[in-house]
Amino acid sequence: MTQRSTSAALHGALVTLGALFLGAYFVMHAVQGEYGVFNRMQIEAEEERLIKELAALETQLADIENKSRRLSDGYLDLDLLDQQARDILGYARSDEILIQ
Repeated sequence: MTQRSTSAALHGALVTLGALFLGAYFVMHAVQGEYGVFNRMQIEAEEERLIKELAALETQLADIENKSRRLSDGYLDLDLLDQQARDILGYARSDEILIQ
């Protein structure tokens, strides 16, 4: 009887130990795995950064669309055309004094 009770106790201890290792394995993968908590936090931080970058690019796109519309044939903004010619080509009027 003592051998059976020792064998049963050993079997119970091995089952418990196996269950603990299996639980630890799943917990480790839930935290550090490919779809774990740490990876999810990194993905959410990347998402926030990309949303901010998208907003900045949309603002830049709207500005470029506004300038291109103002320089189009249907609507010509002479002030913007004058500013662009001065900035890009370095033009100045004859009555202006340039200081560099």
